[in-house]
Amino acid sequence: MYNTTRKGCIYELAVPSEWTGDTIHSVFKDRWQLPKKMIHEWRMAKSAKLNGKEANWKVPLKAGDMLQIPLFHSHGKAPVPSFIDIDVLYEDDHLLIANKVPGIKTHPNDDTETQTLLNAAAYHVQSSGEQGFIRHVHRLDEHTSGAVLFAKHDAAYAVLSRLLEERRIKRTYVAAVHGLIQQTKGTIDKPIGKDRYHSSRRRISPSGQSALTHFQVLKRDKGRALSIIKCQLMTGRTHQIRVHFSAIGHPLIGDILYGGKPLVKRQALHAVKIEIPHPFIGETIVCEAALPNDIGALFE
Repeated sequence: MYNTTRKGCIYELAVPSEWTGDTIHSVFKDRWQLPKKMIHEWRMAKSAKLNGKEANWKVPLKAGDMLQIPLFHSHGKAPVPSFIDIDVLYEDDHLLIANKVPGIKTHPNDDTETQTLLNAAAYHVQSSGEQGFIRHVHRLDEHTSGAVLFAKHDAAYAVLSRLLEERRIKRTYVAAVHGLIQQTKGTIDKPIGKDRYHSSRRRISPSGQSALTHFQVLKRDKGRALSIIKCQLMTGRTHQIRVHFSAIGHPLIGDILYGGKPLVKRQALHAVKIEIPHPFIGETIVCEAALPNDIGALFE
């Protein structure tokens, strides 16, 4: 774990031994792969310091050097804060992970919407005396529950979004589906596109975006004719799990849009775990989100 301290808008980090020989520029460009514009702005403003002094970006770093970076000076517009209960699973100066309840959107679609998880996270952050900037790194469907990742400054958003795209952030889901899936584990590799006849639906389409879902059967319930599955997404397509399991004849319980029966009032899908290689503290963060009561009985 890195030795770090927050001092107002400044992130101070003791250079770890594995960074010895790196330069400030290589840390920003290669280790964190920050946006070119951000690196350029910091260089022009001379806002990155080394041991409290103006830094030469080309001089090799030594273990124990104190690097000061303006990470917490965000330019992004803050969401409208709304007082809504939020179940925070993990939080530090850089990111926040919340357990989303079903029936609430991850983020607003326009400025008129203020009752979303993002608005709740904004209130939580501001009430703690921090800057208002916060952005969702990924989203869950309105009626899907579970772990959602938020970034608390511009650099965190850039790096975490890249890690998600590179599949280095691992998201695990559990679901209850109709029928008894015979294979213990498998992969669904079917491209997903929009349904031209239904604006909110997706469908398997040869011309759609590639979509890959790995799954494992945790339990088969013959009496209720259902299977409990664990999934990991290798891509992040809209409604991916819902579309894929409907396509193989095992729609999610409660997912009326894709052929499920309304045994519960929503699709029985929950983002149960998220694993993040934290770029700013040097550790992997693992969070698990407890199942909500509305679908919990299906998994017993």
